[in-house]
Amino acid sequence: MDFDQLEIFLEVARLSSFSRAAEKRFRTQPAISSQIRALEEEVGARLLDRSGGRVSLTVAGKLFVKYAEETIESRKAILTAIAETEHVPRGAIIVGANEGTCLHILPEVFAQFKRNYPDVAVSIKRSDYAKILESIVENAVDFGVVSLPVTDNRLECVMIHRDELVVITPPGHPLSAKKSATVAKVAAYPLVVPKAGHTRDALEALFYDRKLKPHYAMELDSSELLKRFVAADVGVGFIARSNIEEDIRANALAVVSLSDAQIRRDLALVYRKDRTLSRAAKAFMEIAVKQRNFAAVPAAQPSK
Repeated sequence: MDFDQLEIFLEVARLSSFSRAAEKRFRTQPAISSQIRALEEEVGARLLDRSGGRVSLTVAGKLFVKYAEETIESRKAILTAIAETEHVPRGAIIVGANEGTCLHILPEVFAQFKRNYPDVAVSIKRSDYAKILESIVENAVDFGVVSLPVTDNRLECVMIHRDELVVITPPGHPLSAKKSATVAKVAAYPLVVPKAGHTRDALEALFYDRKLKPHYAMELDSSELLKRFVAADVGVGFIARSNIEEDIRANALAVVSLSDAQIRRDLALVYRKDRTLSRAAKAFMEIAVKQRNFAAVPAAQPSK
């Protein structure tokens, strides 16, 4: 058996699907099936039950998962330890972040890191808040970049960005002529909002406190889709200011501040307290901290 077979087995076991594992590994489904068969032949036991239209672990498979995970983790540790002996960051790092952070906060950090350490491979695991935290806890990523607060006491947080939520509208919308508006005024229009996450939770709390019952025109799991639907005049949206700078310059969207509320968004690099960070991971953290943006969030202003 080889490491590729072990990683494929773990992917199939995690996703309970050969086809989805094939997509994740950029292989064909027959290639994935062939690797699993070869692994089962070498082990001498059926590891995956393919009956009933769903892939599940057999008793032997459940036992094998534990050893496969330990083997993969040991390989990473060995490669990291060898790289450390050269005192130069090498190897690979994996960072978990959501779509908006990947597009608007991290590119400059990644660019500087690759200029400094071209021999380090960098992977981005794009996901939502809950899955990023899960990946950190499971050691599937070196870091996650998520909104604060993070309440899990197993995790360490290093803040790298401060932002605020603003209202976005299409140009020509009645609100677009104003520099600021009240929460109640904004909530009177159909809203395009995130389906879940910290931003959605903050909005729900804000509307509840003001005893407002807004109409949600659309609920989306993509910040880029949210911007596009707002631009198409489906509704008014809420988004981090840093995510719309290019759209404002291109006159694709208009931005309005809240005059009677302020929703701050602090982003942090998050990792396990008990994890020994590689030299490459420490170097990435140093660059992210040096480039962090703690620009002051403007104070709420009277509506005009």
